[in-house]
Amino acid sequence: MEQRVLGRTGLKVSVLGYGAGAVGGLMVRGSAAEQERSLARAFEAGINYVDTAPTYGNGASEENLGRALKALGASPLVGTKFRLPAAPRDIPGAIATSLEASLRRLGRDSIDLLQLHDPIGLDEGYSLTEVLGEALPALHRLRDQGKCRFLGITALGSEPALRQFIEAGLIDTAQIPFNALNPSWLAPLPAGLPGQDFRQLGRLAASQGVGLIGIRILAAGALSGEANRHPIAMPEVAPIASAGEYATDLAHARRFRPLVEEGHAASLAELAIRFAITPPEMSLALIGTASLDQLDQAIAAAEQGPLPPFVLERVAALMA
Repeated sequence: MEQRVLGRTGLKVSVLGYGAGAVGGLMVRGSAAEQERSLARAFEAGINYVDTAPTYGNGASEENLGRALKALGASPLVGTKFRLPAAPRDIPGAIATSLEASLRRLGRDSIDLLQLHDPIGLDEGYSLTEVLGEALPALHRLRDQGKCRFLGITALGSEPALRQFIEAGLIDTAQIPFNALNPSWLAPLPAGLPGQDFRQLGRLAASQGVGLIGIRILAAGALSGEANRHPIAMPEVAPIASAGEYATDLAHARRFRPLVEEGHAASLAELAIRFAITPPEMSLALIGTASLDQLDQAIAAAEQGPLPPFVLERVAALMA
């Protein structure tokens, strides 16, 4: 498995990361035996980063991950997240409480990467001033206490606010939705699709030394081209930074079938995964799975490496 440097952290991470979220669902709704086999297979293939969060299964992902890692005797890099409180607005206290609960579930004394899970700068949430003035100092204190090594965000919200946040130089990583259906520095934004310009945001973050982590690389499964979802997977998923509805994402994904028919990839899922790891600025791309078979397919896809330029041009043309 190819490894890349995660921005200014200096950490060497596998280009494919293990997503323990609720969309794929294995680490939330799978059996203990399935979870352990899946993680063992991932580590055997060279995957060394696992992503989780308290909101994935209301703590189930962290609990199951902690148990499975202990059973396997494995110590990969692990990132988790926190959400800011609705009320009362004790931001530092809420962050510390969330992290301590995550550490208990994971069975760890510290975490490698702690990330803000909330959108930044939207009218209904916290302002950029509040996040910079209250949340960031609290995070830095936790880091100084040895509770976490590095700090990151999920790069959703107001684009001007995100740009200011990144330019402040106070975070180490940013999770950015990145796939063939949404804006990127590899393909133009198709007409009629909403979303932030992650093309420019990603470039800015990379130029600041922020490690980029690709999320939604299969558009919650739409880029498989299959409408039926695995029984363990989340039955309905709201798109992020692509079309307004999953059915529309699915229809757009099926435009890429000629590339599979021409032999440029074995499947739409392989095409999507290779697309996600193509930019050298993308340190790692997270894949969430519902089964060991899906994980094996993802590993095989990543091992094929990035897509060549002429295939990227075809991807852009098919989405135009």
